[in-house]
Amino acid sequence: MYLSLSDRPTTSAEPRQAGGRVSRTVVTLGIVSLLTDISSESVSAILPLYLTAVVGLSPVAYGLIDGLYQGVSSLVRIAAGWAADRTDRPQPVALAGYAMSAVARLGLIFAGGFGTISAAISLDRVGKGVRTAPRDAMIAASSDPAHLGRSFGVHRALDTIGATLGPLLAFVILWRIADGYDTVLVVSLGFAVLGVATMACFVPFRTGAVRAPGGRACRDSRRSEPRPKAPRVRWRTVLTPGLARVTGVSAVLALLTIGDGFVYLALLETGGFAAQWFPVLYVGTNLAYLALAVPMGRLADRVGRVRVLVLGHLPLAAAYLCAATGSGMLWTTCAAVLLLGVFYAATDGTLAAVAGQLVPETVRASGIATAQTAVALARLVAATGFGLLWYAVGPRVAMLAVCAVLLAAIPAGLAVLRRAAR
Repeated sequence: MYLSLSDRPTTSAEPRQAGGRVSRTVVTLGIVSLLTDISSESVSAILPLYLTAVVGLSPVAYGLIDGLYQGVSSLVRIAAGWAADRTDRPQPVALAGYAMSAVARLGLIFAGGFGTISAAISLDRVGKGVRTAPRDAMIAASSDPAHLGRSFGVHRALDTIGATLGPLLAFVILWRIADGYDTVLVVSLGFAVLGVATMACFVPFRTGAVRAPGGRACRDSRRSEPRPKAPRVRWRTVLTPGLARVTGVSAVLALLTIGDGFVYLALLETGGFAAQWFPVLYVGTNLAYLALAVPMGRLADRVGRVRVLVLGHLPLAAAYLCAATGSGMLWTTCAAVLLLGVFYAATDGTLAAVAGQLVPETVRASGIATAQTAVALARLVAATGFGLLWYAVGPRVAMLAVCAVLLAAIPAGLAVLRRAAR
């Protein structure tokens, strides 16, 4: 496999959808993600404030929980990708992940301390780790390689609609019910169950890459044809030189990617707005993500997915700068919130699109899982480390320091990948 900053495929072994149209499987998976993100983001929108202001956790303790939220999924991503590739049945693997997150929502309703909250969050993130790579492999398998960025952009746009509605739902509940945290958790559970049901009923059972004897790929089919023997998944097949380079650069950049909750807590500290507006910050970020997910996917297809992936961290550095220097000004608060959305639109789906094209089709889920695992582990370290840094020097100095290092790492990462492409 080769690594190119343009990442525009020259050939397509088999067109998935004529004319670059987005397949039905991609749209259905987007609806599943929409429902699941209403569930997860309604909880995420209240979690930083709930843990620090209601439960009374310190920034260090919150950093540990945020690290779990960011990184625990990495423990199972590769195993889930391997299972999806080995069986050529990513749908049941992804379904199991969605079901685990639904069970975690039930656990959060009864959780009341650091230990039980950490356990519920860990189960939720394990579920995310199980489902992410198989789901992204189904998207890639159902899409035309020439328009892969668009397919991931459409999926992420639907995903982000849910991520926008979730915080809005939490805001409305807390606006109407002063201590309505339990109500948010119950409503969150309901949407999680809907997502699991949609996945089970409407996503094809087999959407993989194993080819039948005649040469056609077995995709999006429920027909009971004789299954070819599943290939062995070998690590040396997965970790191609191109994937290794992209994964390494992405992991280094992820070490400088702190959780959104820290940015929002810093804005709350400097902004002077009422705490009940806290969930609205998530809404602003998700609206920016929603508006830009598809355009960023098309831009990545046109100018190069690797280039967009690396340079997409520039808006993140600008968001840190706004949060650190805002001093309560409305425009800096809005800018930080929107810049986070630009960052996610440029990098989230793009990483999966890049990784999926740098490995053979038969190990696509494992390749995507490898890149996502490295990023998730790095973000676990980043969240925990930033919590300690916040405690030691305060939010402003901590964010300025991370911003400065990130600005130095972006051109270095781009240079590494450019040399590799040559």
